[in-house]
Amino acid sequence: MLKEERQAFIMREVNLHNKVLSSDLSVQLNVSEDTIRRDLNELAENGKVLKVYGGALSKSFQYPFQDNEVYARESKKTIAQKAITLIQDGMAVLLGGGTTMLELARTLPEKMQCTFFTISPLVALELAERSGDDVILIGGKLARSTNVTIGSQVINQLSEIRVDLCLLGTNSLSVEDGVTDSDWEVVQIKKAMLRCSQKTGILSIAEKLNSVQKMKVCNVNAIDYLVTDLDPKHESLSRFSQIVKVI
Repeated sequence: MLKEERQAFIMREVNLHNKVLSSDLSVQLNVSEDTIRRDLNELAENGKVLKVYGGALSKSFQYPFQDNEVYARESKKTIAQKAITLIQDGMAVLLGGGTTMLELARTLPEKMQCTFFTISPLVALELAERSGDDVILIGGKLARSTNVTIGSQVINQLSEIRVDLCLLGTNSLSVEDGVTDSDWEVVQIKKAMLRCSQKTGILSIAEKLNSVQKMKVCNVNAIDYLVTDLDPKHESLSRFSQIVKVI
């Protein structure tokens, strides 16, 4: 595989999953980790990724307020508009983090009256710009790679609330493996979020469907709604629609 092809693959992975590990890329591309490190260094020098120990992070995820950096922003806007139909006045709603959730916060109508909980300081700031909503940030250690709060303090706070609806982004989703992620601490937070919610919706661009990460959050049948940028009747969603309500 040529260097340009490797780097195109790396960019797709980092944009889809927000971060990549050199060890994983080495296996996927069947090249040495030294080769991957050189590719990541070059991509970082060109301003395309943020190089971190053991891998790289997506610039669009780390700088979501720079609209030109956000990957698949129009698709995420479509998902946000669909997800709003799940939120009703008077609800207690728990939101995760990520660029899709930021689009949701920006799209919420000002007349809506809800109580919002979130583990994302960025989402909390967007929600706070709107009038009429109570916004509660679940506090803890800030994970710099994901911009959400993590740790036992967050899990304890989540155990003390009960919300009507939880909306989460995802790194990967498949019928066979369910909702998966690459960050152990984030997985524990997402599990705690599911436990305190009556209904749960997963927000995902179509490109993340039928992909798998190393750590499992839950099975598909543990969620109530799947919100994508595709038409609910799209053939690639047919297997999901047999298990979960697709929007």
